[in-house]
Parts: sequence; C-alpha cells; structure tokens
Amino acid sequence: MEFLEVKKEAEEIRKMYEEDPKQKSFNALILGEMGTGKTFILRTARTPVHIDSFDRGGTKCLQNEIDKKDGKFIPDTRYESEDRMCPSMYQLWKTEFMRRKKGGYFDYIGTYCLDSSTSWAEAVMNRILQKALIPGQPPRFTKDYTPQKIEIQNMLSLCLDLPCDFILTGHVEPVEDKVDGSTRYRYMTTGKGAIIIPTLFDEVYIMDPKKTSDGVKYRLLTKNTGTHAARSRLAKDGLLELYEEPDIKKILKKSGMSVEDKPSLF
Repeated sequence: MEFLEVKKEAEEIRKMYEEDPKQKSFNALILGEMGTGKTFILRTARTPVHIDSFDRGGTKCLQNEIDKKDGKFIPDTRYESEDRMCPSMYQLWKTEFMRRKKGGYFDYIGTYCLDSSTSWAEAVMNRILQKALIPGQPPRFTKDYTPQKIEIQNMLSLCLDLPCDFILTGHVEPVEDKVDGSTRYRYMTTGKGAIIIPTLFDEVYIMDPKKTSDGVKYRLLTKNTGTHAARSRLAKDGLLELYEEPDIKKILKKSGMSVEDKPSLF
C-alpha cells in the first residue's frame, strides 16, 4: 500500500475509535459481601438508572430516590419472586431485555444495572433445569453448568454493548489457599466464571467497608491487594487511589470522563 492510502486508513480507524460510544461508556462489576453498599452506590451513577432486580428487597435502600418519581430511578422488581419448581423469571427478564434493546429503550438510559448476578445466575440455572424437565433438582455437573455458563456470557456481552453504562453487582466468597493457609475472596459464580466474567469488564470494584472510631467507613477498592482481586482501567497513570469514595460520578470525573446525565424520563 502507498503511504497516502495507509495514512487515510489510519485516519479512518482513528475516527471510528473517537466516534465509538463504548469508549465513552462506563461498565463495572461491583462485588462485596451483603450490606456493603453494592446497590446503594447506584445513587451516584449517571441517570436515568434502570435496575432489573433479582434480589428480594434489593432496591429498598434506594427507596428515597425512587419515591421522588422524577424519572431518575426506574426499578423493575418483577424478577425478585422466583418459584424454583415453576421458574419463569429468567425467561421473563430475557424477553423484556431483548424487547427493550431492540426498541431503543437503552438509548435513553444513563445506567443499566443487573442486581445481582448471584440471583440472576440462579434464575438462569432454574430455567435450564425446567427445560430439562427436572425443576427444583440439583444441577447435573456434566449437563447443566456448561449451558448456564454460555447463556450468562452471551447475555452479559449484550449488556456490555448497550449504549449506556452497565453495572453488574455480585457477591464474594472466601477461598482458602491450600499452600499458605491464607484466605482470599473471589467472585461468587459457577465454575470458571469466577475468572472469565470479570475479564469482560473494564472495572472490577470491591466494596470493602472499614470499622473506625467514628463508625463504619464505606469505601471502594480499585486495585488487587492479593486478598481481593479488584481492577481498574480508569486508574491509568495513578488517577485513582487504592481506596476511593463509593461515588461513581466522582470516579468518572477523576478519570476525565463525562458525568452528564441523560434527560429525565418522567
């Protein structure tokens, strides 16, 4: 290729990068134990915030914001009531998600949150067991976990391609190192998903509150400490501290990203 042709192609690639909305969006896997503020941090996300809640009562911590009825927080809590013997929540969620995605709903959403991946993944498995005509039974290791893993990865890929920010919450579980006896915490999910799913996200944060003389200080871990496997691509050039205030817009601002909300829907 001639130099001018190469130059033109390079400029076109650069332009595609600059116009790619995904380069300006924010996605994060936010992990932590129960009661550490994983859902509460959504108060600081770019609005409107749409929450598909699979955790029973999971959005109650946002009740004050939801009750304002200003269109900034939109909780869909239909998925919180699952009957394992007659499961329907995952299929309902998938149908609604695909309808909204196809219809352009997410173009008007600032942040989409799936809360939480623990309950959502369980609903995925319930659906698989139902289709296998064994609802409510223990999953079969050789037959059920692989379809669950594939379905989870496929749907998360669609979530990450949305024209808005995406936040997935999840829990952590302790794992003992058999060599030195130390305890590490990893993402609680099926099999190798504990390794694969976090790699899909730009940001992997751990809600790690600390007890102080003034009470509990809520904080967000952004880097791997060995005990917790956090990671941040926004932390380039030292823009973020090891522990940050659990405020998404402040993190975006420190990283040079926009904190602008989209128009209210109400």
